[in-house]
Amino acid sequence: MKLNELTIAEGARHVRNRVGRGESSGNGKTAGRGQKGQKARGKVRLGFEGGQMPLFRRKPKRGFTNINRKEYAVVNLDQLNQFDNGTEVTPTVLVEAGIIKKELSGVKILANGQLEKSLTIKAHKFSASAKTAVEAAGGKIEEI
Repeated sequence: MKLNELTIAEGARHVRNRVGRGESSGNGKTAGRGQKGQKARGKVRLGFEGGQMPLFRRKPKRGFTNINRKEYAVVNLDQLNQFDNGTEVTPTVLVEAGIIKKELSGVKILANGQLEKSLTIKAHKFSASAKTAVEAAGGKIEEI
């Protein structure tokens, strides 16, 4: 098969159904909307239930969404053991190493696991136990 011999598979393309174009088209007169009623006369908005209290309004509402919320990319200490001694670990280095996908609002270091290397870690936030663990391993901490 060559590029110039390629064709669209049969049934892959449908001709648009033109409604209200005469009785012989099969969708004339009422144009496929049936006889009378709200749906024949105009649009019904999303969630409308014929005047009954809509489900969305019947359900109780709880809480709110904080538009100023900051979401941090979390890194555990045991994940930092893959770096060599004396390495400066920054958010860009963590992304390149594949430890985090993206920085989000910043990077937070947590004290889950054991750190066996002495590293200089630059991050936006540290848990208190992570700070002590890094310094106990002979490393340094810098808050960005």
